[in-house]
Amino acid sequence: MSSGVSTSTDKIIVDKSRHHRNKAVSKAVRATRERLQSSANGSHAFDHDALALHVNNMLQSALILPFFIVLVAAVGTYITGNSSLLPWALFTLAAHSLNLLLARRASKTELTALNTQRWQRMFIFGQFLMGACWATFAFSECAVCGGDGYYFYKGAVLLIAISITAMSNVLLRMAVIVAFLLPMLSLGLIALDSRNVFDVGLLGLCATAVLFFHYVSNRFYRSNLTLMSYQSEKDDLIAELEVAKSVSDEARRRAEEANLAKSRFLASMSHELRTPLNAILGFSEVMSSEVLGPMGNGTYREYAGDIHRSGQHLLNLINEILDLSRIEAGRYELNEEALSLLEIAEDCIGMVQLRARAKNISIHQQFEPNLPQVWADEKSMRQVLLNLLSNAVKFTSQGGEVTVKVGWTAGGGQYVAIKDNGPGIAEDEIPVVLSAFGQGSIAIKSAEQGTGLGLPIVQAILAKHDGQFILRSKLREGTEVIAILPATRVLQSLPAVAATRAVEPRRKSFA
Repeated sequence: MSSGVSTSTDKIIVDKSRHHRNKAVSKAVRATRERLQSSANGSHAFDHDALALHVNNMLQSALILPFFIVLVAAVGTYITGNSSLLPWALFTLAAHSLNLLLARRASKTELTALNTQRWQRMFIFGQFLMGACWATFAFSECAVCGGDGYYFYKGAVLLIAISITAMSNVLLRMAVIVAFLLPMLSLGLIALDSRNVFDVGLLGLCATAVLFFHYVSNRFYRSNLTLMSYQSEKDDLIAELEVAKSVSDEARRRAEEANLAKSRFLASMSHELRTPLNAILGFSEVMSSEVLGPMGNGTYREYAGDIHRSGQHLLNLINEILDLSRIEAGRYELNEEALSLLEIAEDCIGMVQLRARAKNISIHQQFEPNLPQVWADEKSMRQVLLNLLSNAVKFTSQGGEVTVKVGWTAGGGQYVAIKDNGPGIAEDEIPVVLSAFGQGSIAIKSAEQGTGLGLPIVQAILAKHDGQFILRSKLREGTEVIAILPATRVLQSLPAVAATRAVEPRRKSFA
């Protein structure tokens, strides 16, 4: 039993199995959607990318915290009047240097899904170590400071430290809580022991700041995860579009090659197809005309006539297919010369006049006089007008009217317009009629069958002449077709040059 997926060479390049394609696309979309939703809920799908960005941020902002520590130590020494904060500053700088060495090592190591959590735990421990340093600072006191100035100094330092830690560790979850867990315990012990309102206030202020910055950093963390998920989804879609484009280009190239090969084959088979048909037409005409003697049975004569008419219809169909194929293959050569659209229109009207009289159809002419000649292929233009006139007569009912106009266009070109009061074409069927082998539904029911190649051939021939074809039709009101040749095809006669006196040559003078 077939699995629905082709294994041939062509199908490997362009798989035409819709079920297989839809299954792969739905699977990719589902995986991307699940990853997007899980990342928004705090999944570990982007922990690797978040850790890499965190390491990069740490290395870029490496000098901010040392500068702040040195400033805190200098201001504290100035306020207290002693160097008790210098050992704390050295210990804190050492802890920060340890974190930087850890970040530099992580930047040189290939971060994978397996070691990501281990690196995260190491960075969290580094923040805990920094928290121990800030807890030591929280225990510092100033015996010689009068008033409450030192509380203000300590509170400002801790608040700034909380903000710097939160902003530097946005992509490291729980970093603010872990880093300032020990400082909060230290401030709590101090407030419990002293029962001073300033110590309690400092504890409340710092705890509120920790919770607030934890909330802000968590929001930034989720926003960054969402951006990374969008970036990942965009990359996936770009990759899918590139693959789809390559497959589409390959499919289009193969289709164009197949169409070109078909057109070349039909264009080269002109002689091979026409030769046996000419024999069929010739011999059937001889038999139906009884040139070599009467037939013994009249039915055979009718059969010969049917064979001749069928062969003529088949020859016309083959001629139209070959003409269209030669045009598509680029082998339709124009034999251009100066000709008059008025004369060609009159000749074509005379050719279809017998068919029009058989259906009691009157053909009206509206020709602009003194139209100049145009530069075009006479055989092709006759074929264009005959196709359009034949369609008008064919699809017009008994007693109808056909109007043929030849004149100037607004741009200086020339046009031939043919209008009938036949059944017309529905608006949504006009593209079908203009395509190869396309026919309108009402036309099929109300007139004799055709090949559906007349209008495509007309469009192709006019395109070879740099012209334009317009079809206007309304249901049950009639159809109007217009064949337009551009102004560059019109041969305007130039006025004669008036006789002028010849210019006498100058005499050469020598110094």
